[in-house]
Amino acid sequence: MQINSQTKIADLIKFHKDALEAIITLSPDFKKLRNPILRKLMAGRTSISMASKIGGCKPEDFFEILKPLGFVSDNSVQQEEVVLRKSLKDFVRDIESAHIITLDVREMLAEGNDPLKLIQKHIKELEEGQILKIVNTFEPTPLIRLLEKQGFESYVDLVEKNLIETYLYKNKPAESLQQDTPAGVNNDWNLLLKQFENRLIEIDVRHLEMPGPMMTILDELEKLDPDKALYVHHKRIPVFLLSELKDRNFEYRINEISESEVFLLIFKK
Repeated sequence: MQINSQTKIADLIKFHKDALEAIITLSPDFKKLRNPILRKLMAGRTSISMASKIGGCKPEDFFEILKPLGFVSDNSVQQEEVVLRKSLKDFVRDIESAHIITLDVREMLAEGNDPLKLIQKHIKELEEGQILKIVNTFEPTPLIRLLEKQGFESYVDLVEKNLIETYLYKNKPAESLQQDTPAGVNNDWNLLLKQFENRLIEIDVRHLEMPGPMMTILDELEKLDPDKALYVHHKRIPVFLLSELKDRNFEYRINEISESEVFLLIFKK
């Protein structure tokens, strides 16, 4: 298989069964790809170029480690990086009088606050022809997936390991961000707790910085026995996680104690 810096990680793994473990040897940051749920969420969107920045290595390192598995590099890394940068210009080029609205959420995340409501506000206020640029420390994949379902186009620019710029555009005025945000206690909460008595796997993700809580929960769900449930202590309703749970045939119940204390019960359908 011929590869270059824009080849997606998912394509590498699909081509050769040993590609995953070879990639993991390049950086501990890639170990999360062993989780099938996280792999499906991330690998299809991540190129060798992006992964190199995340893992603190170079595309050439990928080419070298994958060579014994039958991968052939086209040796045009620099040219591809130029094309990648140009594609961002192409993203805004045809938008007449394009105006980019920049939203930097890094400080909010560092303070342990969820920027979702602020992002919702900016999405709702986008005018026709405007682009929202979200500056973050990680790629907001669940947000992108949700917005793409609503007709948004996206472009992710991994400037460096902890600096990611996500551009979002819709060619008509944006509507409010649609999602399920249940509050309070589900009617069958106590009944299900009784049903899964002595079969609960408990985790506390309140101390983790984003996207740590979601990644931890998805990792635990991958190991969850069909007859058990995951009992999560969270500090907020994880909106984007709920969307992923539906896509992966998990059911959930929510017990919202307060704005800063939430319990979730997650189990297989």
